[in-house]
Amino acid sequence: MIRHWTDVPAEVLAVLRAGTVIPAHPLALDAARQLDVRRQRALTRYYIDAGAGGLAVGVHSTQFAIRDVGLYEPVLRLAAETAANWTERPLVMIAGLAGRTAQARREAELARGLGYHAGMLSLAAMHGAGEDELIEHCQAVAAVMPLVGFYLQPAVGGIDLPARFWRRFAEIENVVAIKIAPFSRYRTLDVVRGVVAARAEERVTLYTGNDDHIVLDLLVPFAVKRDGADITVRIRGGLLGHWSVWTRTAVRHLERIHAAVAAGRADADLLALDSKVTDANAAFFDAANGFAGCIAGCHEVLRRQGLLEGIWCLDPQEGLSPGQAEEIHRVIGDYPELADDDFVRANLARWLA
Repeated sequence: MIRHWTDVPAEVLAVLRAGTVIPAHPLALDAARQLDVRRQRALTRYYIDAGAGGLAVGVHSTQFAIRDVGLYEPVLRLAAETAANWTERPLVMIAGLAGRTAQARREAELARGLGYHAGMLSLAAMHGAGEDELIEHCQAVAAVMPLVGFYLQPAVGGIDLPARFWRRFAEIENVVAIKIAPFSRYRTLDVVRGVVAARAEERVTLYTGNDDHIVLDLLVPFAVKRDGADITVRIRGGLLGHWSVWTRTAVRHLERIHAAVAAGRADADLLALDSKVTDANAAFFDAANGFAGCIAGCHEVLRRQGLLEGIWCLDPQEGLSPGQAEEIHRVIGDYPELADDDFVRANLARWLA
């Protein structure tokens, strides 16, 4: 079992640190809002065949309410077993961890027992806690398994966390990565500054969760001062709800971005890709309505492709916002080059088998 990041297989750690596509795994439900095992398994197979380097399961896109209906362990187990049976290449398996300290530790112990390599820790349940209490909470969970930090945007339950917090968090020796998802350039820079101040930039790999700024997050270097010198770091990959759809194209985009970074130049077409992806994300994530339909919006794209039967969420009140379906239809028509419909069509029967 993996207790410390040094226990993670070298080939898996190499994938994480190089930067990869890690979809935030959705939850497939049937019309009775029960787990649809066949389609849940098909989603996992889709992401693997699309070229994703890892999976994040039990996270926001999987719906935090799985914990309330007894699905947390079954969903994590299903993803781990499906991945192990579908491919032999190294995959970074990340489990979402939530709740106060006792619950988060229990979830970490369960995930570790299922073979997950790290836990991504949501602090949403810690609203009202001071910084010292937050750090103690993170340290307690990090004692169970390696951690991925998670800066969740306040609009969907996150907590404002200053650079000082991220310095102290990055100083926790069992932290391997941070998903930066505050949907704010200022707060994104706070994470970068904190990691550099902790002198942890070699150990802690940065991943974008800023679904509104994916391409440029991955393209631009971040230069911050330490001891009077510029320290340059990069966001290497993405752990994204947006990448739970059109995943094959996302993999190709990341490959193209990595090549541009290695060559030291990005052409205008690659830079323009950022606005196209952001426009699509605005429709999928329902930015016009404060992200109320963000989970259902991704479900709708997967439903149109045949991967999901419907867009059902655990909460019967959760669905598409007025006008969101029309916006999704618009961006599908405007950006056919971003979709991977042909890839899904060619493989869907095999994934559903």
